[in-house]
Amino acid sequence: MSTPAADEEATGARAPTATRRTIVHVDMDAFFVSVELLDRPELRGRPVIVGGAGGRGVVAAASYEARAYGVHSAMPSVQAQRLCPQAVFLDGRYHRYAEVSERVMAIFASFTPLVEPLSLDEAFLDVTGVQRLHGTGPEIAAAVRRRVLEEEGLTCSVGVAPTKFLAKLASEEAKPGASPEGPVLGPGVHVIEPGEELAFLHPLPVQALWGVGPATLARLQRLGIVTVGDLAGLPLDVLAGALGPAAGRHLHGLAHGVDDRPVEPDRAPKSIGHEETFAHDLFRREALEREIVRLGDAVAARLRQHGLVGRTVTLKVRFGDFHTITRASTLDRATDSAPVVIGAAKALLARIDPAPGVRLLGVSTSGLRPAGEPVQLRFDDLGEAPATPGTPGPLAPGDGVAAWEEAEAAIDAIRERFGADAIGPATLADEAGIRRAARRPGLGPAVGRGIGTDRSTPAPTVDRRPRAGPRLGVGGSTGPWGRPEIAGRG
Repeated sequence: MSTPAADEEATGARAPTATRRTIVHVDMDAFFVSVELLDRPELRGRPVIVGGAGGRGVVAAASYEARAYGVHSAMPSVQAQRLCPQAVFLDGRYHRYAEVSERVMAIFASFTPLVEPLSLDEAFLDVTGVQRLHGTGPEIAAAVRRRVLEEEGLTCSVGVAPTKFLAKLASEEAKPGASPEGPVLGPGVHVIEPGEELAFLHPLPVQALWGVGPATLARLQRLGIVTVGDLAGLPLDVLAGALGPAAGRHLHGLAHGVDDRPVEPDRAPKSIGHEETFAHDLFRREALEREIVRLGDAVAARLRQHGLVGRTVTLKVRFGDFHTITRASTLDRATDSAPVVIGAAKALLARIDPAPGVRLLGVSTSGLRPAGEPVQLRFDDLGEAPATPGTPGPLAPGDGVAAWEEAEAAIDAIRERFGADAIGPATLADEAGIRRAARRPGLGPAVGRGIGTDRSTPAPTVDRRPRAGPRLGVGGSTGPWGRPEIAGRG
């Protein structure tokens, strides 16, 4: 006769923890479209798509009427138009979504301080310790849905389970269905009770597990694995041999309902970056360097905004045939300075041939830490000479660290008061103003999924009307941004 301990030893899985948690996952229903319909009620009942309608536009969100025709997020807009020619396309309004999201997250936080936002439209809540105050997990889930509907006019789907992974799967079960006439209401709340985890989990297709992408799925299918239950029946050493030790342990644990990850309200970001898909492939190095200035300036500004510095600069290049490469450079010390980030990215670009045509370019920083954190100095740092132009380093040509810190503090203050396009690198200025990288607002500094726009345009339209502000002339000296150092809007 087998015992739980013997079964655990045979499978390599740990039994779910005896300390039961109650995790809630809230996912807003078609969030971007739903926010648009609040402001455009005349569009209710019609297929609506948020995203660009251009040749390289991408669907960010689709109403349930549009989904009935097979339209889904991340689909090219051209394909969406073929599937649903009567669809209404709306440009994404990022700040509007962020504004509504902030209020929705405040509703979540009124139930528990343990709220972990995943993006603008979904979050985990740990309600284990607040059930005496607010009721059981299912009661809290129903209360969250009721308040979001009453206060914001929006619907959401909620999953309740003992773990984060299962709570997210449960919220999928609570979702509405799609039809040409509109959403087919689902249950709204789906609960996986303690003890029912495996009964829910094992019949699901194996790709329901986090970490099973196309390549892993193909390997599992070669082993005859179709469902989560099939995977759970494999010994751990067999799975580790097929997928590697880390992936094998990860998937084996999930297949047995094991997920001990806590809800983390203040999860630190791993990287900060910007990337851009161009309307037409770029072939000239000079044009790509100009885009690097724009992207690197935006990345450094966000680092300073969140009080962080990064030590590794990564350049991402996607060619016209969708072949994608990344190149990274680790600096001598972490930085939040635009000239340093830009210089490092340009040095990486110098080793790449753009002749095939570049479709997408991205700049990001990682190895993040708080800006004020003390660092160990090296002997080489004593009396260090200024860096040469375009070379990663802490100094701009002919200036000291303090001078550039003061300059960038002044730039940040001007942007805060007069708008992001009020001042910037002169190489980005033209008759229309200063074209900076578009900020995709999210919750905290971590880069999350993009919010759809017409990706055939380099950035959302910016209001260029004159406004009261500083009249900054274009400096006459050439700086590390590659042109006269600072341009301001007159």
